[in-house]
Amino acid sequence: MNYKLCVPCLLGLEGPIADELKRLELSDVVAENGRVYFTGDETAVASANVNLRIGERVLIEVGRFNAYTFDELFEGVKALPWEMLIPKDGAFPVKGHSLDSKLFSVSDCQKIIKKAVVERLKSVYGIEWFAETGELYQIQFSIMKDNVSVCIDTTGDGLHKRGYRPAHNAAPLKETMAAAMVKLSRYRGRDDFCDPFCGSGTIPIEAALIAKNRAPGLYRDFTASHWKQIAPTLWRDVRELARSKEFNGNYNIVGADIDPKAIAIARENAQRAGVSDIIRFEVADAAAFERKTERGVIVTNPPYGERIMEKQQAEELYRQFGRQYLQSENWQLYLLSSHTEFERCFGKQADKKRKLYNGMIKCDLFMYFNRT
Repeated sequence: MNYKLCVPCLLGLEGPIADELKRLELSDVVAENGRVYFTGDETAVASANVNLRIGERVLIEVGRFNAYTFDELFEGVKALPWEMLIPKDGAFPVKGHSLDSKLFSVSDCQKIIKKAVVERLKSVYGIEWFAETGELYQIQFSIMKDNVSVCIDTTGDGLHKRGYRPAHNAAPLKETMAAAMVKLSRYRGRDDFCDPFCGSGTIPIEAALIAKNRAPGLYRDFTASHWKQIAPTLWRDVRELARSKEFNGNYNIVGADIDPKAIAIARENAQRAGVSDIIRFEVADAAAFERKTERGVIVTNPPYGERIMEKQQAEELYRQFGRQYLQSENWQLYLLSSHTEFERCFGKQADKKRKLYNGMIKCDLFMYFNRT
């Protein structure tokens, strides 16, 4: 069966996710603000979940329509073919959000959507009570400017939860954002790679997974892997195909941080991710950066001065790192920061900038290609 599928994402990452989906040879890829759509069958559901590095989750969109009243919301949801996915014993809780819409009460929308789905399934299955003792079919709704999208989540825990980072230090970067930064740097494993503010190691670990072309969801569980609609053999085949595409090579990936505790955590995380053999973690001060390379990429997420350090401390750190970086040769730099005066502190305007959101924090990815 073919589905309309949706990958919600942080603003600014729609393009890279669309590229990922196209490389997976998935169909009808269309990027919108905060989400990317595509179409596909059960294999596409499994493939997107196992292989996507940047998206937040994979949703099946059951329907989309405009609603200005609760009656219109109820009738619109009730008219959709929920029985195509939700079995008699399925559990189908409802959650979602509403923005710039007449139907602004999320709790009321939840109740109405739940009631509408129940009424639809009652008429189809001919039963009055749903025990919901079976597998999970989490319903997610989004109401934007009175346009309603209702979906069923196939992922479960967000795709950023790769399984390698139960321990982390302060203000961690999501795995999906780290992967996006590495992808935007065009790093593929051939160049030297360094993160001089590596913290718990997320960026170097994601770089190592990209260098090896290892699918990030290879060893984790997904909600839809328990559904009767998708055979267990299909998930096995998708994982085996992903494994067959892995690379083995010699890589020079370095993660450095001034905090020995952060480096200890990073090493543990890399061990869990299965890439500790290709990453070198070091205790080092980014303010004294002087690494040599013939061709290298720095991808990093230094403190912003909002949560970890005071603003003036962050500015001084940018100055010191900027002085060292601008004296170096052959390193391209991709640095994420929310600081509005970053370029002034760093000592040079970026060659290019890209707006991204680290959680709810509006940031820029500052890109430096030339040192002259």
